[in-house]
Amino acid sequence: MSARVWLVTGASSGFGLDVTKVALRMKEKVVAVSRNPDDLRKLVEANPDDLIAIGCDVTVEEDVITAFASGVEKFGQIDVVFNNAGTAILGELEAVPNKAARALFEVNFWGALSVSKEAVRVFREVNPAGAGGRLLNMSSGVGFSAMPLSVNMATLEGLTEALAGEVDPAWNIKVLRSPLVHCDGSHDRQISVIGPGAFKTGMHGDRTLKFPAPSAYDKEGLPSRFVREWFEDGSGIRGNPAAAAETIFKFSQLETPPKRWAVGKDAIGGVRIKIAAVSEETTAFESWSDGLELPIKPDNVGPK
Repeated sequence: MSARVWLVTGASSGFGLDVTKVALRMKEKVVAVSRNPDDLRKLVEANPDDLIAIGCDVTVEEDVITAFASGVEKFGQIDVVFNNAGTAILGELEAVPNKAARALFEVNFWGALSVSKEAVRVFREVNPAGAGGRLLNMSSGVGFSAMPLSVNMATLEGLTEALAGEVDPAWNIKVLRSPLVHCDGSHDRQISVIGPGAFKTGMHGDRTLKFPAPSAYDKEGLPSRFVREWFEDGSGIRGNPAAAAETIFKFSQLETPPKRWAVGKDAIGGVRIKIAAVSEETTAFESWSDGLELPIKPDNVGPK
């Protein structure tokens, strides 16, 4: 396999920086996208032929388009997009001001959407015909198995799944494997959403914007209070982001990636609990849907 070209958002810290380092070590090319490209200066100096750092605010669509164009100008194409830029807030829905919540969604949803759209366009229209590309959208373990204080990641999961259902298999774009079945019975639409558990990155530290809990949520045993205490204690955050980056690189090489990838034992546990709960509730209330269909009229049956 020839060296691929990566575009990594949020590349100056956390998973983005670790994945960038792994890709470089594996002799691949990287377009490192960050609001703080100067933080990558030493890494660029050490890898002048294989790495460029681009200043980019993913909430600005023009910045995203320019970042992709700069990567194409330098390396000729983009093969893998690690859509990783994000920010975090710690606070109950009632605790977080709407202005702060909107700012969070500007990055974690609208920014991710802009990167996803430009990735698909470049894979289809700029890369050599049939080359396609691979889009890895970085979510969170709580995006699927939602817990208190985690609402924004669920929207990214929905975005990625919807996009996977829209792309034409002929474009050879690896998104997550769509739950939709193509007309020939094959599952051939692939994009990947990655849902990591608790890893020791800046998202579980000083980079998280924290809002105090309203007094109504201070009761012992409430789920959001447990999350706050777990976050502040930090001893349960045991994930090694450097080790995860190695595995993410291996994941990027899969010919048929899974629809959704839970990374870390805690994330896997959360997914299994959610699946069991949804299955139990669906079964319990299945009969409530009996008799809700309109009757089929004889003249509406069969081809016209």
